[in-house]
Amino acid sequence: MEAEVFIQAEDADGSWTLLSLLASVVMVFGGALPYVPQYQEIQRSSNTEGFSTRVCLVLLVANILRIFFWIGKQFEVTLLLQSLVMILTMFAMLHLCCSVHSSNRVSTKEHRLTDLDVRYFWKWSAFEDYLLFCSGLAALCAALTLLLLDSAVFVEALGSLAVMFEAMLAVPQLLQNLQNRSTRGMSACMMPPCFPDPPGWPPSASNQ
Repeated sequence: MEAEVFIQAEDADGSWTLLSLLASVVMVFGGALPYVPQYQEIQRSSNTEGFSTRVCLVLLVANILRIFFWIGKQFEVTLLLQSLVMILTMFAMLHLCCSVHSSNRVSTKEHRLTDLDVRYFWKWSAFEDYLLFCSGLAALCAALTLLLLDSAVFVEALGSLAVMFEAMLAVPQLLQNLQNRSTRGMSACMMPPCFPDPPGWPPSASNQ
């Protein structure tokens, strides 16, 4: 009898572990999945007018800040992996948009990060400029984190900024839709509430 109970307990533990693993996988990739239809739509139409690349800016900044917040205040590794996957997803979206813009460009004039023209901020012609900007932001965050890692105020500020940028996610696309006076070309799946913040984010003192 005791042996049967023990076997059942082991089976229950194994099932729970499997469910936890599946939940973690869904959490890691779930935020990026809504962008797959948008990626396919842009590929199909060769038109990026319905998608605001500033959505990528908001998510890149938010997730870069979240990664450095993790250095100062460790939370679930699942959320850290989610940030890495989202950053890669946003780079994939930007790479596709740059490729489409390049193939559709009529003028030979290109706008580069090195032009230092604020009118074309985040409207650069080359994908490398987006990588350079994000690398510079990451380097700045790394330097500040290295200097101020012992400051609880700085660490909490990183977390607050990450949450603030995440909360602004819908704003760029809303402005794009207002400018176009249309939602044509935009995948509705990529906007909230399709990928709300997962349980446990932002971290609190109770789950540290």
